Amino acid sequence: MPSLAGSASLAGHLPPSGRAAPGPKGLPLVGSLFDFARDPIAFFEGCVTQYGDFVAFRFGPQTSFLLNDPSEIERIFVKEHKAFPKAEHFWRQVRAVFGDGLLSSEGAFWQRQRRLAAPAFTPLALSHYARAIVLASEQMVSSWQSGEVRDIHADMMGLTLKITAQALFGTQVDDDVAEVDAALDDVMEEIAARIKRPILIPDAVPLPGHLRYRRGLTRLNAIVERIISERRASPIETNDLLSHLIHARDEDGSKMSDRQLRDEVITFLLAGHETTALALSWSIYLLGQHPEIDAYAATEAQREAKQGAEPTDYIPRLHRCSHVITESMRLYPPAWGLSREAARDCEIGGYRVKAKTPIFTLPWILHRDARYFDEPLTFRPQRWEDGLAQRLPRFAYLPFGGGPRICIGNRFALMEATAVLATLLRRFRFVGQSDRAPKPFPSITLRPKGGVWVKLEARS
Repeated sequence: MPSLAGSASLAGHLPPSGRAAPGPKGLPLVGSLFDFARDPIAFFEGCVTQYGDFVAFRFGPQTSFLLNDPSEIERIFVKEHKAFPKAEHFWRQVRAVFGDGLLSSEGAFWQRQRRLAAPAFTPLALSHYARAIVLASEQMVSSWQSGEVRDIHADMMGLTLKITAQALFGTQVDDDVAEVDAALDDVMEEIAARIKRPILIPDAVPLPGHLRYRRGLTRLNAIVERIISERRASPIETNDLLSHLIHARDEDGSKMSDRQLRDEVITFLLAGHETTALALSWSIYLLGQHPEIDAYAATEAQREAKQGAEPTDYIPRLHRCSHVITESMRLYPPAWGLSREAARDCEIGGYRVKAKTPIFTLPWILHRDARYFDEPLTFRPQRWEDGLAQRLPRFAYLPFGGGPRICIGNRFALMEATAVLATLLRRFRFVGQSDRAPKPFPSITLRPKGGVWVKLEARS
């Protein structure tokens, strides 16, 4: 366990009766903002290494709390989740994107929206998506050639966007992939910049990043509005997520407003395809560095995911491919950081925390902790074969969050990623390009900066 020795007190920022959490003293006025802005992941890693599992630090005038203890994480995510809502300090920065969708809403409104969306993610509903997932994957790889060097991240972003649009919204977006990709790049770049700011700058301020952000958002809104209007005009009855949302009724009989529909569609469209694309991109990057593990997973894929086989039959048998996805999300969790906020003065780990204090939990750090994972920096999917998930502390591995706010689409994402990976591995092996290694880029998700470039080699 990291040592707590030599910690700096932040008692002036906490109730005088409480024990101050250790943490970096930082600079006057700005606190640790410059260290965080240089490298957010390195900053948090350094905090845990030097001060332990409970750390207090400042970004400008705001004191925040870093929590790295699974039992206390379970407390705030599950046992006392109502006392620790989503952190407003972050979500107000991206309100224009997600509005009051499932990711950002709270309370009774959030419960209602989640209840309306739940039928689209039952086991029966997921079985209907499986064939479309495999078909889209096969169509993509049919155009690939052995010897090509490709940016797999770009390919996965396009593929998962098509799958999400078809499976959840019953629409085709093939002509919109490049537009969505460019718009999402603009939005994510600005979100990464906003994470590092101590203050909220209104979207209307014409900063260069804001202009790109608003331009990207305009593009995304236009695509979402088209998806909704086309579905409303269609006489065909479907049973997907969008149909559930369009036909939903409040207790007073009123329909969901256009704004509510927009917020939910854009939330599922962006979050639903981005996280799965990242899990696949990082998985293929890691397989490209480990040919022996590539062979370990490909043998299973070729045996089970045969051409013409029924996906609902073989996807549950793809244990090795599933373990590759699980292990890649351990090392490169798409949701690399999670945040909550103390609704009132409280204690966490024996340390006093004031109301409105942001509380950060980082899967990136938890998933690389030697207390829970042997050789934590080693890519070893086989570690999951003997029931490791059941032996771990409940919140030592949380790629989809946890508690009532756990990602509603987690089973869809895992099924999709496993099926896509098996389809790809059955046809090709991936050779990493050492001169173009990706660098983790922490925005709202953990993106591979520079892409994931691999050379394709056809399997016999």
